Amino acid sequence: MTNHTILQNSPYKVKVEKGKTYFWCSCGLCKKQPFIDNFQESGDCKPVKYLANSDKEVWFCGCRRTKHQPFCDGSHSKP
Repeated sequence: MTNHTILQNSPYKVKVEKGKTYFWCSCGLCKKQPFIDNFQESGDCKPVKYLANSDKEVWFCGCRRTKHQPFCDGSHSKP
């Protein structure tokens, strides 16, 4: 995806709950980061669905440059 807003150059650490579905905002324009708030639902901005398979902490991408959406892959630290 090329049209995105970089909100932070670090990931969002989130405790997820087993069986719960999360929708990561792929454009960075939603107000409930890192998740969607129905603000942006057209064009290149498509929410990315994640279903937690266990209770754990995960790192959702904050820079929107990850190649492994919705998770951070360290792209924020690369030039």
